[in-house]
Amino acid sequence: MTSATCPCPSLGAPEVSMASPTSTNPAHAHFESILQAQLCQDVLSSFQGLCRALGLEPGGGLPQYHKIKAQLNYWSAKSLWAKLDKRASQPVYQQGQACTSTKCLVVGAGPCGLRAAVELAMLGARVVLVEKRTKFSRHNVLHLWPFTIHDLRALGAKKFYGRFCTGSLDHISIRQLQLLLLKVALLLGVEIHWGVTFTGLQPPPRKGSGWRAQLQPSPPAQLANYEFDVLISAAGGKFVPEGFTVREMRGKLAIGITANFVNRRTVEETQVPEISGVARIYNQSFFQSLLKATGIDLENIVYYKDDTHYFVMTAKKQCLLRLGVLRQDWPETDRLLGSANVVPEALQRFARAAADFATHGKLGKLEFAQDAHGRPDVSAFDFTSMMRAESSARVQEKHGARLLLGLVGDCLVEPFWPLGTGVARGFLAAFDAAWMVKRWAEGAGPLEVLAERESLYQLLSQTSPENMHRNVAQYGLDPASRYPNLNLRAVTPSQVRDLYDVEAKEPVRRVSDKTDSGKPATGSVATQEELLHWCQEQTAGYPGVHVTNLSSSWADGLALCALVHRLRPGLLEPSELQGVGALEATSWALKMAEHELGITPVLSAQAMVAGNDPLGLIAYLSHFHSAFKSTPHNPGPVSQGSPGTASAVLFLGKLQRTLQRTRVQGNGEDAGGKKPRVEVEAETPSTEEPPVPEPDVPVTPASQYQEASAEDLCALCGEHLYILERLCANGRFFHRSCFRCHICEATLWPSGYGQHPGDGHFYCLQHLPQPGHKEDSSDRGPESQDLPIHSENNMPSRPSIPVAPQEGTSPVPSQPTRRLIRLSSPERQRLSSLHLTPDPEMEAPPKPPRSCSVLARQALEGSFVGWGMPVQSPQVLVAVEKEEEEESPCSSDEEAEEDVPLDSDTEQVLWNLAKNSGTMNSYPTWRRTLLRRAKEEEMKRFCKAQAIQRRQNEIEAALRELEAKGTELELALRSRGSSPEQQKALWLEQLLQLVQKKNSLVAEEAELMITVQELNLEEKQWQLDQELRTYMNQEEALKTAADQQAEDEVLRKLVDVVNQRDALIRFQEERRLSELPSGPGPQG
Repeated sequence: MTSATCPCPSLGAPEVSMASPTSTNPAHAHFESILQAQLCQDVLSSFQGLCRALGLEPGGGLPQYHKIKAQLNYWSAKSLWAKLDKRASQPVYQQGQACTSTKCLVVGAGPCGLRAAVELAMLGARVVLVEKRTKFSRHNVLHLWPFTIHDLRALGAKKFYGRFCTGSLDHISIRQLQLLLLKVALLLGVEIHWGVTFTGLQPPPRKGSGWRAQLQPSPPAQLANYEFDVLISAAGGKFVPEGFTVREMRGKLAIGITANFVNRRTVEETQVPEISGVARIYNQSFFQSLLKATGIDLENIVYYKDDTHYFVMTAKKQCLLRLGVLRQDWPETDRLLGSANVVPEALQRFARAAADFATHGKLGKLEFAQDAHGRPDVSAFDFTSMMRAESSARVQEKHGARLLLGLVGDCLVEPFWPLGTGVARGFLAAFDAAWMVKRWAEGAGPLEVLAERESLYQLLSQTSPENMHRNVAQYGLDPASRYPNLNLRAVTPSQVRDLYDVEAKEPVRRVSDKTDSGKPATGSVATQEELLHWCQEQTAGYPGVHVTNLSSSWADGLALCALVHRLRPGLLEPSELQGVGALEATSWALKMAEHELGITPVLSAQAMVAGNDPLGLIAYLSHFHSAFKSTPHNPGPVSQGSPGTASAVLFLGKLQRTLQRTRVQGNGEDAGGKKPRVEVEAETPSTEEPPVPEPDVPVTPASQYQEASAEDLCALCGEHLYILERLCANGRFFHRSCFRCHICEATLWPSGYGQHPGDGHFYCLQHLPQPGHKEDSSDRGPESQDLPIHSENNMPSRPSIPVAPQEGTSPVPSQPTRRLIRLSSPERQRLSSLHLTPDPEMEAPPKPPRSCSVLARQALEGSFVGWGMPVQSPQVLVAVEKEEEEESPCSSDEEAEEDVPLDSDTEQVLWNLAKNSGTMNSYPTWRRTLLRRAKEEEMKRFCKAQAIQRRQNEIEAALRELEAKGTELELALRSRGSSPEQQKALWLEQLLQLVQKKNSLVAEEAELMITVQELNLEEKQWQLDQELRTYMNQEEALKTAADQQAEDEVLRKLVDVVNQRDALIRFQEERRLSELPSGPGPQG
């Protein structure tokens, strides 16, 4: 066995000394050295010394492990053997006899390759691992899911690395993870070769021979002649064995920056809290403050404390250019982030400033750790596109010799780093690959093995801690122990025939991801004739409406009014259109379709009346058809919950108009002389001004639809707008690429922007100038967002807080019937500080207090009762804690780190007690468990936000592709060439298909923004809750008038956020109910 001995680079922290045990046995000394080794050289040399002392040859498989265990039976080794034996005793391994005749080659000593090698060794297979590197040098830190923490503990992680996941930590550096897995693999008899690069497969030259590997540089004869029947590739995303197809998933340009600083482990450093993840998508105020203080513009940032202080963040390109980190702006990503275009000193200043701000300067002088080349460990990388293999396994056969190939790690799926899923899903893939090898060794047919493996692969991208089995202690090699509702026949053998090659010929294929263009369109796209027939059905029976074509029949506006009335009766009676001009009627219909149906305009009223844009009209009407085609043709209103209805688009449109009215009123502008209204929820017909004109008042066209040919030119750049490029906002048409924030040039999402009345520019909410404030003092960010809610008379009463009436107002009388807020369990935890749900058996509440401070104190004192639950006294917790200690005595510090299993009720009580300052310090086990749960919730929210942002970027990239294709088709259709009519009809059908795909993407984008609103409100409520508690902890006698006023304001904001969340929950619940099948049935 060859082994390079290049040491890993120093981290700037003192190395752990090789302590020798008191025993004089040299094997004991070598074993202790293995346990404590922190460098690759030390691990390898100590293991070789151990084998020499015991008279063993390294790489001898499980028999080697049993020999080592038999000769090392002193106390320090026994605790490790007990753990490994417990894992190996699981029935699936068949006492190490499951794969004794199987020979495996594992390529790559990353965490996933080593984890797969460990599993294969426990199955009894002979395992050889080759790694091109000669040292472990990656400091970057990996987030661990609960099951990975438990899995590594079961392999003796605490024995090798004493700081592993202590307290509430849930992460580990890559090099530390590789080191502990390397130690386990060596002890289990895995044969490891360093500095050896796998370059390809060498097929058997004749019958009776086997598959070999092509390796560089020239390997020793034993390795060069090694024949194997299983190849597991874990060599990273840049190397995938021949025959596999790799799909590229592209998004918008995304630039990540990682930085590792020396961790001196001082007391001050240990007290700096980590940042599990903060994202602009729900905490814009933090990034606004960062931008003002440093000039740095980020999308997110994470800070973990391990061997180093590790920071990772996503930076905006314009910011990197402005601060001189990038020399020039190149369209090619490789050139943009190439070493020649990145200024190292500027990148270091950038990373140091961001890290210093995020930690409030409490880490002191930040000194970079050194990377593998002795340079400061800071780098910029591109994660715009990620690779994903279309299949996870193949079988190749030649001269009767079969080879099973499997992928794990980054060469299977490149992880999206902000989600923290890389190592967790990598371990799951390693388990699934080992299970596949076990089935292969049992004699299952190649197609059956491949079908099972692909069935598991379909689950991988969907896995999360929430949708896997809760009991992580039961996880094992058997997929049924990890995945609930498992179906190993989801893929049939007939579907994987192309993965079974008799001859290996095909090279690796890379294709663009075509499945990323959004949710599949429902149903087939209508042809021009089908669209016309549908419009005729919907408008039949209306006086004066005769639809015979998709152009001139719509010029008088009556047909469009009839279509809107058919879908939303009650907005306007057809008789009221008598005497109304074509332009006025068309303007009204366009506005009502947008405000009440969520159908955004594609062309102006002038173009529709003039009939000079038939393609635009067809595209516009096709949106009606795709949204409402399943609606039965009968009288009566159409439910907004009908399949295809853009209810999320509609809800966000209402939200956007509410924000605009709020800003207009805040600027003191005339709001039409009418009392300001609050938008009703999305599923209710809008009462926005003017919903229904009075019978004697003609319909007044909105000025926004009167500009001639407004849809032909972009309102910002003045260039021509093609149909699929048109984005309508505030009645004007834009390119999506032009509709960006005036300051930061970020893409503006639905409900996430505002137009400043002074300069007319559009801004993201972070940079939108606030009324009456200078621009540099505007840091309210998402607080300026208000969801459409019911008026005060319809405010829900549970949970509710009686707020003291302000001057000049009268109290609002309570209503006899009110609606309930619907909260999930996590939402209850977040809202628990308000104690808004009374116990039904409690006596009637007292009269509302006169001041908000009294009210808040009552709410906070009551919060310890939880949601109608009596609080367990500290004496009860002491008893529980003692009982736990008696039932499960800890034999080591490692066992004490295990979390306490909690049911939801107990966890709620503990959360309430934890809010009482100092209460939980006396119960370290409970406290540690709660802290870890809190970090998991924080990470969960961060991952959710990053998944949304990634999908938004993918949607934007997909829309750009659709726009390019649509422009080409539109130019062909509008040309005056002599193309046959059949060809033009085909082009038109293709254009309609693109329009429907675009509408589907826009609807999905709106759904994502609804989730963004949820995250925003959740974050705002958490911050307000913390701020309110700060005031509540003050003595009443010491509070100043300013403190009292600030406390009252915080409480009012908190109540407002609760009301907004209530509106959002009602919107989602009513939409869910509307999607249920009609008719009697059990109520959920």
